[in-house]
Amino acid sequence: MIFQTNQIEWETVFVTGGAGYIGSHCIVELLNAGYKVIAIDNFTNCVNGNGEAPSLKRVEKITGKKVTFYQCDLLDRPKLAEIFDNHKIDCVIHFAAMKAVGESMQLPLLYYKNNLVGTINLLEVMEEHNCCNLVFSSSCTVYGNPESLPITETHPTGNVTNVYGRTKYFIEEMLKDIIKADGHKWRIISLRYFNPVGAHQSGLIGEDPTKAFTNLMPYMAQVAIGKKPYLTIFGDDYDTIDGTGVRDYVHVMDLASGHVAAVQKLEADNHIGLQVFNLGIGEGLSVRQLVREFSRVTGQPVASVVQGRRVGDVDSLVCDGTRARAELSWTPTRDVTTMCEDFWRWQTMNPNGYRIESESKCNGSTSSNGIENKASMSNGIETNGH
Repeated sequence: MIFQTNQIEWETVFVTGGAGYIGSHCIVELLNAGYKVIAIDNFTNCVNGNGEAPSLKRVEKITGKKVTFYQCDLLDRPKLAEIFDNHKIDCVIHFAAMKAVGESMQLPLLYYKNNLVGTINLLEVMEEHNCCNLVFSSSCTVYGNPESLPITETHPTGNVTNVYGRTKYFIEEMLKDIIKADGHKWRIISLRYFNPVGAHQSGLIGEDPTKAFTNLMPYMAQVAIGKKPYLTIFGDDYDTIDGTGVRDYVHVMDLASGHVAAVQKLEADNHIGLQVFNLGIGEGLSVRQLVREFSRVTGQPVASVVQGRRVGDVDSLVCDGTRARAELSWTPTRDVTTMCEDFWRWQTMNPNGYRIESESKCNGSTSSNGIENKASMSNGIETNGH
C-alpha cells in the first residue's frame, strides 16, 4: 500500500539505473508498495536486450505489474527532459553511476564526467519540472578509511581513498548546497549503503556483471559453478581478523526495502531538507569468511589465490544502522546464509545471467546481446552504485 500523507498521494517514482542490479530489485519493492515506476538505463552496468532491459522484463513477471522503460543516458539532457515532459513524476531514485572502485582509479575523468555531470543534468531537469524529491544512492566509500567502527552518519567524510567514492562525496556536497539555497523546495535523502549481495528469492533477477571489474559474490559463484578457475583475493595483509578486507554485507532485497522506506519518509515529511542514512546490517565479514560461508551453503569449493592490494581499498567498513532503524523504520531481516542461498539460486537457474539464447524461454522478452563477461578478478569490495 502507498504511504499516506497529509498532501496528495505520490504515484510515480522515476528510477535512474533501473535495469541494474540494485535498481531492478528496488523496482520490485516499489511496485509491490503500489507505486508506478518509470526507469531509465544506458546499459553501462547491465545487459542490453536490443534496447530493452531483460532484468525489468523479469521484474514484471515477478510483480505482475508494468515498468515503463527508456534507454537513456543522463549525459543526454534533451532526452532526459523529454521523458520528464511526458510523465508526471513525484520522486526520483538516483542509482545511475559508473560504480567500480578499481576502474575509477584507472579512468578518473570518465567517472567524474559520467557521475557528476549526469547528476547535475538530472537535478536541473527535476527542478525545471517541479520535481524536487530525491533519494540518492550514495556509498560507504564517502567515509574513507574510518578511524573507528562501527561507522555512524556523523563520521567524517571527504578523506576518500578512490575516485568512485569521491564522485559520491562531491554529489553529497552538491546536495548540501542545494538545500542551503533552496531548502524550502527540495527534499532529499542520501542512502550510504555498504556492500549489497544476494538476489531476489525467485531466482529470476540477480547480479550479472558486464565488466571486468566485478564484485565478490558473482565471482565466487562463477568459480563454484565451474566457469572460472579461481577467485583472486587482493591483499591478505590488512589489519583484520585474517588479513583480508572486512565489509558489511547487506541483502539486496533489504537494501531495496530501505529505498522504499526513504521514498515514504520524503512523502510524509515536508521539511526534511537533506537527511543521510547508513544501510547495512552492522556486522563485518572478511573476504575469506564470506568465501567459506558461500562454499558451505553451496556445497561447492571456491579456489582462491592471493595477489597484492589494489589502490583505493581500505581495511574495514562496518556501519551503525541505528538511525535508519529509528527514523526509516527499516530493519534488515536476511542474514549472510540467506544472501548466499539466494545468490546461488540465481546463479544456478541462470548460469549465464541474462545472457541466454532467448529471454522468451523465461519471460517472453527479447534476446539479450550476448556480451561475454571477461572478468578476471575480484576482491569483493567494489561498491554497487548503479
